[in-house]
Amino acid sequence: MSKSKDIHLYTASTMNGWKPVVFLEEAGVEYDLTHIDFSKKEQKSSEYLKLNPNGRIPTVVDRTNNDFVVFESGAILWYLAEKYGKFLPKDANSRSETLQWLMFQMAGVGPMMGQAMYFQRIAAKNGNGDPFAIKRYVDESRRLIEVLNTRLEGRTYLVDAQYTIADMAMYTWTRAYYWANVSVDGLPHLQEWLERIDARPATQRALEIPEPYPAFFGKGDVKRQEDQNAARFKDNE
Repeated sequence: MSKSKDIHLYTASTMNGWKPVVFLEEAGVEYDLTHIDFSKKEQKSSEYLKLNPNGRIPTVVDRTNNDFVVFESGAILWYLAEKYGKFLPKDANSRSETLQWLMFQMAGVGPMMGQAMYFQRIAAKNGNGDPFAIKRYVDESRRLIEVLNTRLEGRTYLVDAQYTIADMAMYTWTRAYYWANVSVDGLPHLQEWLERIDARPATQRALEIPEPYPAFFGKGDVKRQEDQNAARFKDNE
């Protein structure tokens, strides 16, 4: 019987769901994985709600810390970075900048791109198209990634010259610009940053866990996966 790993991750293949996977793969931390199946509404089960009262993914349980539970993807990244001393600058100002860009993703890029995706790929597919909402969220998503493009001018990564949890959080969302129908044309610094992270084997490996979802990136059978995605979220769950 195999020994339980220190970290138990509950997640699914979504932009938020991949964030802790990216960290754990990049950090070389072994972990146990439970794939939460949205089609079975496992995120709403009584067992899961005891861990995450919001009924969303991801969630981690740190078995080395009295089974301490952390939910919310940004909080998970910060917790793991502090626990393992990786992908978080030691300098106080740089740590603050990392937190600022992490919050920029959590409060801006994620919600806006997520709504752009929802209204186009789920609501519209289920007969609830709203052109005004779509334009609103696509335009705001574009504005936010323009801010990122400006930040990345002359920089390798978002903070200093090191890959941090801010990059991890931002990458899983901005890399899915296709799914949100947000153009990256005319944003060379952002595109170079995406290509730089595309070249990181551990990050790319993470995007295959718990299962690949190539449609988010405009690959594979997009229509089939789009239809499946719309169906599983038909009840706004």
